Amino acid sequence: MGDDDAVIVDLSNYELVWPTDLFTSEGKRILRTLTSPWEDRAEWLLTEALVGSTAVTDFREVEAPRDPWGATRESRSRRGTREDWFSELISRASEIRPAVAPRPYWPQRRGRGLSADGITPRDTRREFARIVADFAEKGYLAEQFGEECVDGRDDLPDASAVIARRLGIPGLWPLTPTVWDEDIFYGLIEVFHDLVSRPRLRRFHSYGGCGWHHSEFHNGPARVLYRAKINELLLEVDAGYELAAEGEDLGRLVAVTDDARSLLVHRVLNDSPPAVAARVRHAIALFRARDASLESKRSAIVAAVGILEERRGLIRDELGKPNDGDLFKIANGFDLRHRRAGQLTNYNDTFLDWIFWWYLATIELTNKLIEAAEPPRTGTASAPPF
Repeated sequence: MGDDDAVIVDLSNYELVWPTDLFTSEGKRILRTLTSPWEDRAEWLLTEALVGSTAVTDFREVEAPRDPWGATRESRSRRGTREDWFSELISRASEIRPAVAPRPYWPQRRGRGLSADGITPRDTRREFARIVADFAEKGYLAEQFGEECVDGRDDLPDASAVIARRLGIPGLWPLTPTVWDEDIFYGLIEVFHDLVSRPRLRRFHSYGGCGWHHSEFHNGPARVLYRAKINELLLEVDAGYELAAEGEDLGRLVAVTDDARSLLVHRVLNDSPPAVAARVRHAIALFRARDASLESKRSAIVAAVGILEERRGLIRDELGKPNDGDLFKIANGFDLRHRRAGQLTNYNDTFLDWIFWWYLATIELTNKLIEAAEPPRTGTASAPPF
């Protein structure tokens, strides 16, 4: 389109409740195909990802393509088609402000009524149950639990049995947060990560007041959204854990680290050569597991050092002999792998954290040395994430 035909999308009234990257990815997927009923998929995405119905209303008011009965030719030229409008919205997603909790109202500012987040006292388990209920209402559990329909089958899967097959504990559906102990609570957090699946299309079944039915399920975007919601909750209550977004322990609760170490994990997981990638993933999963024991942490360190031992020739080429041995003095001097007489044994357990992250950073260093020695690779088109 030329400048006179440019679509103007007013973003000032929109607030994004989804992660921006997820919204962009799902929007681009719709635009790549534009197969019927693409507008229904677009409306469902706008309904889910943005606060309220304002964006859906704006989308509907744009002239639909190939409609001989709609707006005037001048109006169509000025406003473009729904495809143009939706394409611009997705391309400018980074400009949409994220949704935030409303500022405290008068009673809250006066110290009365509900807290600013609407819950008093803060009940993490009830809030988790509310998040799962919201996912269920939007059809994210329909692929696993089935969906009731006045014209459909009566023998839907037993949701409690679906959970029990994974967690080994019966009677957990419907969710009853008041009876959970910590193990059940954290177990359910991990189970629902694996159960959710986003319906990319929904249709309304009016007969008998049946309601919405969902289809075209995909677990990738659902799990991204679920992790975002759950990790936000766990961060608010300072639980010390989060759902892992990548690695062997994807979707499992792991110890929270600072941003720098999280980025280090991301780089090492994604940049390690295939020959050692599985061992790197296993070492990281061992170390950051929610229930990691001291022995698990020692095993993780040993696994990391083993990778570096295999790269000792590379390190020696860079540092020269005997300087290459300096990188292994800690592993050999502390009571970690060889368990020899004379090794340091009476050190504080927190040293294990320092040793692991130091060796993980050293693996990243050697990854970069290997990459620098390789001839440059030609660019390849990356596949969409979902």
